[in-house]
Amino acid sequence: MTLVVFDMDGTLLDAQSKISPFTSETLTLMRKSDIAYTVATGRTLQAALSPLADDNFNRSLVLKNGAVIWDPTLESYSHHHLLTPAEVNDVLGAFVAQDLTPFVFSLEDGDHHSVYHAPLRDDFEKKLANLFESERKLPLQPLTTMPNNAHVINVSAMGPLEQIKPVIEFVYHQPHLVAYSGMAIRDKGLAWLDVHHSQGSKANGVKHVAERSGFEEVIAFGDGDNDISLFEFATESYAMDNADAELKDIATKVIGHHDEDGVARFLRDRFNL
Repeated sequence: MTLVVFDMDGTLLDAQSKISPFTSETLTLMRKSDIAYTVATGRTLQAALSPLADDNFNRSLVLKNGAVIWDPTLESYSHHHLLTPAEVNDVLGAFVAQDLTPFVFSLEDGDHHSVYHAPLRDDFEKKLANLFESERKLPLQPLTTMPNNAHVINVSAMGPLEQIKPVIEFVYHQPHLVAYSGMAIRDKGLAWLDVHHSQGSKANGVKHVAERSGFEEVIAFGDGDNDISLFEFATESYAMDNADAELKDIATKVIGHHDEDGVARFLRDRFNL
């Protein structure tokens, strides 16, 4: 059996962060042909559900780059890799040393997410906070109110690339941490950064889902460095035309642009839909 796995932003979703009508129709054709599919995304559950709501994503969802897995049938998380308090403190120290404003994502009681953040200073930080709260339905709270035993999934930031790079270098030398990064606002030189537990990768998350459900093959689609582990694990891997060069280099093939239904057009050919 084959499981098709989509990254969301820059891959399955269009430039408006939605599933286009053509892609939605393609997913319907996949269901009629009994082709299983799910997502492996950096989004939280709240942020992922809205764009997926109309297209029957009823299998386990790999979220926060593999740090957590949501089981829709149980309506709970079936698997997670959290940061220890010591790791959180180390990461926050590295962020503060580079004058970056941390956004700490936690898993709260009742399987809800919250985001704790330091005081917001720049306009891009305020816009990022608004994105989390208004579009992605994540409650924001001051970092000073985060409990010592918080279940931290990851720590994120946005800032100038020259401030992001030293944190990536720091994380590289930590045995249980991994950093994902990419350009957020290219013309302003701003990059995004996510730090997770090293076991919380898309590859490990998808492997867990595939083994539990008996899938022997995985076909993966992605566009960024957080998809590298997934591509290395997958039977077949397809990078979007808009993908990072590093991901294109290891892909089975480079396909169309995410804002031109690249995934859907490929799937129709691949499965004769």
